[in-house]
Amino acid sequence: MPRIVALDLGKKRTGIAVSDENKIIATALATVQTNELIGYLKNYMKTESVEKIIVGFPLNMDGSATDGTPVVEKFIIKFGNVLPQMPIVKIDERFTSKIARLAIGEMGLNKKTRENKGLTDQVSAVLILQDYLQNGG
Repeated sequence: MPRIVALDLGKKRTGIAVSDENKIIATALATVQTNELIGYLKNYMKTESVEKIIVGFPLNMDGSATDGTPVVEKFIIKFGNVLPQMPIVKIDERFTSKIARLAIGEMGLNKKTRENKGLTDQVSAVLILQDYLQNGG
């Protein structure tokens, strides 16, 4: 059964999460450099069946664009040109990074691990995907 992949896109790094085959549980997959993301996803999809890509869409509290919004919009266009058959779903990611940092802080990890921004990106992607899965995607 195909999986669902979620992305927490950033200017430099992107956290990636993937669902289990039953689309119940989200798991951290990787953190990659954003400029290498499409190549990473193409390689991943050579070995795993993917149903769709969920992308966290950054917005301010008033619904206006953030400085990260153009990064996501540019990626969606570029990805659509490379893999036009793959559906992309944007979901609101407000508070995701903050919740991820709080969750990491409560895990009892050492300071160096807690400050790993790649871990925050992965946990953010997991939160985005788990939210999507729980809300009936």
